[in-house]
Amino acid sequence: MPSTEDTTTEAPPEAVTPLLRGVGVLRRLTDAGGRMPVGELERATGLARSTVDRVTGTLARMGYVRIEGRDVLLAPRLLELGNAYLASVRLPDLLGVRADALADELDESVSLAVPDGDGIRFVHQATRRRAMSVSFRIGDLLPAERTAPGALFASEWDAAAWAAWRERRAADPQGRGFPAAPSRAAGAVDFEERAAAAGACGWAADDQLVEAGLVALAVPVRGVDGRIACALSAVSHTSRHDAASLREALLPRLRAAAAEMERVLREAPATATAPAAPSGLAAWTGASKQELGREFVESLARGLTVLTAFGEGRAALPLTAVAEATGLARATARRALITLEHLGCVAVDGREFRLTPRVLALGFAPLSRTTLTRIAQPHLADLAERVRESTSLAVLVGGEVQYTGRVETSRIMNVHITIGTRFPAYATSMGRVLLADLPAGERTARLDASEPRALTPRTVTDRAELDALLDRVGRDGFALVDEELEEGLRSIAMPVRDRAGRVVAAVNVALHASRRSAEECVREVLPELAAAITGIEADLHVTERFARVPAY
Repeated sequence: MPSTEDTTTEAPPEAVTPLLRGVGVLRRLTDAGGRMPVGELERATGLARSTVDRVTGTLARMGYVRIEGRDVLLAPRLLELGNAYLASVRLPDLLGVRADALADELDESVSLAVPDGDGIRFVHQATRRRAMSVSFRIGDLLPAERTAPGALFASEWDAAAWAAWRERRAADPQGRGFPAAPSRAAGAVDFEERAAAAGACGWAADDQLVEAGLVALAVPVRGVDGRIACALSAVSHTSRHDAASLREALLPRLRAAAAEMERVLREAPATATAPAAPSGLAAWTGASKQELGREFVESLARGLTVLTAFGEGRAALPLTAVAEATGLARATARRALITLEHLGCVAVDGREFRLTPRVLALGFAPLSRTTLTRIAQPHLADLAERVRESTSLAVLVGGEVQYTGRVETSRIMNVHITIGTRFPAYATSMGRVLLADLPAGERTARLDASEPRALTPRTVTDRAELDALLDRVGRDGFALVDEELEEGLRSIAMPVRDRAGRVVAAVNVALHASRRSAEECVREVLPELAAAITGIEADLHVTERFARVPAY
């Protein structure tokens, strides 16, 4: 059982060195919160600068990182690796809705956690928004001895697991190997006794072991094999509960919820291994290698993509299935799996391989706690550079659009709007694409609330004409507004849709009417705008697969 985030044992001879290095880079970026200067990354990994450049260049080509000046940033597409693990274990899909409902019932933060070595890792979070709230994220790793779920998991440890835990504690008594938790020596003295008690009574508590003021209560959720599949925990603050009152108030409801979750796991239909989707990986990596030469590390790209062979209906795969899913030769897939097993990201059970929670250490925690504005910002910047005009992101608030993202160009004559600015939706291009997606009754209510009036001689205010315009926008998929909000201002907008197809925001390009005609906006700007929307939606969809994405 690996006992730390980084595997310290010597790599097997078949291990793929570039894959070891690439995973090391991703882990350092994750521990740093998702962003590091290249020089600092070089020092943290111990790799030569040229190696760091090649690794980060390859990761950027894959869409897993972005390079901004001297900084390397994790990018949303990296979440597809963690998504593969979460989809394969099915716990968030099967139990997440019930955890959310319990959080609403208790009005406290509720989590699902799984064991990872001698730590616990969160796979689902339903957090209450308060001034004093829990800030742990999906993918965060905490030391078992300082958590309520950890005592439950430790009740099933064997002698080897306890020995590994003691070895880790001796080497790192302050828990500095767990960046998500404040460093402190706590919880170890009586941990074995607490684990035994948790196993006997079926619950465990954390009385300010992770952090002062934080109390938690956890119960096991057992799988069909009788072992603990995950821990269900509720977390509160000492301003609302102490450990005893938390147990008295919540334990019966936690146990009832866990029993319902166990029923769901028992009755969930078994998933047959889904057929492998055709993969263009080999062709893509080959083309990338041909284009970039030695700056593209093909073995790193292939090794990471092996993780995406797993997913819903593909929890346990033999080597042949992994090779088929990725389009790799069996020998190449085998070496990648050996390397990933050494890194703790893959477990072997007979002839089959499974992903482990350690995959979530590859960027999931910092990337899962994001907003639509942060997701969209680099795409807005790229769009502004391509069309040399200002770009914006907005959401619908009542009968108005509120600007939540913005990139301006360095023109002498420019459209100057600040974040938070609101305009009437009926007179703006972004407002119209947002209104166009609403059901008729809600659209009418929003227009009534804004009381359309003429802002310029061109402003459309007639309700029948507005309804016809919005119907056309819905059919066309874009809106162009020509000097209706302000004379001389022309803009074109498209909607941003979530995974369910709902319009959640809009992006526009705004410019002075003298620079492009309406026809030129449609001919020249609209294709670039559509490309930006495609990029935003791709990042949004991979992010919101298992995480909530607020607008801003």
